[in-house]
Amino acid sequence: MRRPPPYAGPWPTFVAATAPLLKAFFSYLLISLVLLQTFSREVLVVDFTLNQAVITARFCVNKSQPQLHCDGKCYFAKQLKQQEERENKAPNSLKERLEMLPAAFRMLAPPAPARWAGMPISYGRYRLAWVPANAAQGVFHPPQA
Repeated sequence: MRRPPPYAGPWPTFVAATAPLLKAFFSYLLISLVLLQTFSREVLVVDFTLNQAVITARFCVNKSQPQLHCDGKCYFAKQLKQQEERENKAPNSLKERLEMLPAAFRMLAPPAPARWAGMPISYGRYRLAWVPANAAQGVFHPPQA
């Protein structure tokens, strides 16, 4: 007698239908965040040009001196300086983090036991020839003609 398959419900079909959409959504989200971080200075420039009248009215230090023609550039210069300080202050830059990755993986790998250091490796009845430990340490120089 054949048993009917267990009822799985609508959940597997929902997951199968939405998985590509979620994958695309998160891909676009991460790409936009990386680009936003990369082009942060350009975002400040665009924001300043779009809102220059509001910035001049609210934040300009030289509102009382219209002959200077500041037009909010003082505020924009402060914003750029703050952005530059934030970028320079970041202790873990991407380059430093990427340089540390091999060291981090090396720390996770378990060390080889000391008793295996110079022993030949055998695979079943086949056995590798024993090679001295210092054989591979030198640099190969081809013979001079």
